[in-house]
Amino acid sequence: MYPKAYVDYLVHFHGSRDYFECHEVLEEYWKSQPDREKVWVGLIQLAVGLYHHRRGNFNGAAKMLASARQILGKEKAAVQKLGLDPAALLKQISERLNDVQQRKAYTSLNLPITDHQLLQHCRQVCQEKNLTWGKDSDPDNAFLIHKHKLRDRSDVIREREWQKKRKAKQRKT
Repeated sequence: MYPKAYVDYLVHFHGSRDYFECHEVLEEYWKSQPDREKVWVGLIQLAVGLYHHRRGNFNGAAKMLASARQILGKEKAAVQKLGLDPAALLKQISERLNDVQQRKAYTSLNLPITDHQLLQHCRQVCQEKNLTWGKDSDPDNAFLIHKHKLRDRSDVIREREWQKKRKAKQRKT
């Protein structure tokens, strides 16, 4: 019905409030798709905007949220196909963008899921992972705030080096 990566995104978004992980799982999925639908970029940017907001990076948050609002505003039909209420989502993003511009403190956000089966499935996955759906996140959780600095990037670095070597080899031939 829905891609597993999208369900994982929703579980991280509402269960662990790990917006960095939301970005990771959905970006990987988006990059693997031949059509690269823009709706995924909008959802990724929403998560990144919330990640920045929680970190107190108001400029980064404003940039990402404004971009997410623009993309998702153009992709209303795709948003609706993902079991979300497009009008309510755009209103939430606009309100959050206003909060960011006023430099208000981060608070958790719940997406307006309209597909009750999707919601039930995501809640079940949260329960299996010992997560509480919709629980407010701890605004002082250092791991969630600084995850981009704390994660192991050795696999990404190895892949980049391999790609550089491969391209250099291709240029020689």
